[in-house]
Amino acid sequence: MDLIDVVTRRRMVRRFDPARDVPLDSVQQLVRLAQRAPSAGHTQGWDVLALTDPGDRGRFWEASRETDETSAWMRGVSAAPVLMVLLSDRTAYLDRYAEPDKGWTDRSLERWPIPYWDTDTAMAAMIILLGAENAGIGALFFGVPAARHEAVKAAYAVPPDRRIVGVIALGHEAERVTSPSLKRGRRPLRDVLHHGRFGESRAAPSEA
Repeated sequence: MDLIDVVTRRRMVRRFDPARDVPLDSVQQLVRLAQRAPSAGHTQGWDVLALTDPGDRGRFWEASRETDETSAWMRGVSAAPVLMVLLSDRTAYLDRYAEPDKGWTDRSLERWPIPYWDTDTAMAAMIILLGAENAGIGALFFGVPAARHEAVKAAYAVPPDRRIVGVIALGHEAERVTSPSLKRGRRPLRDVLHHGRFGESRAAPSEA
């Protein structure tokens, strides 16, 4: 599939078919593809916790749930046969940038106005989403409620210095559900693209 087609077709799936599995080699291929993502200092400071066993996925939903109520969203997404928990590793970046070619031996967080450990992990997540689309696999990126991060990490012995950036559910779509947020539409290019200084725009050929 052409890159433009993959990017254009990519969408979030919210209802998964529990009867259709995702092979382990597909999961491995997606993570291998994500390893091509940009990485500050080539640190590669992220990990993927893959939950392919029903018992492991069940523990995730138990640890991450805020209430006992089961919503339509929960029923649809919990049917996904694969969950990929994306974890960033701040310590890896502090270690890497303390090396001689970088020289930030003070390991000060003030040198990091943007937490690139999270940025790089998010870039890897985007590649997984695009790779899934290219492979004909449905995917959804979602977050863990703030109050449940530690419970999820404890459930899988995740080291305390890792941070949960998000989770990707993988599977095959059972029913198309469109987010009501899409009614907002996409911002016009002239509002997004600034030329020379903020607030300066030029009409694109299609908008002229």
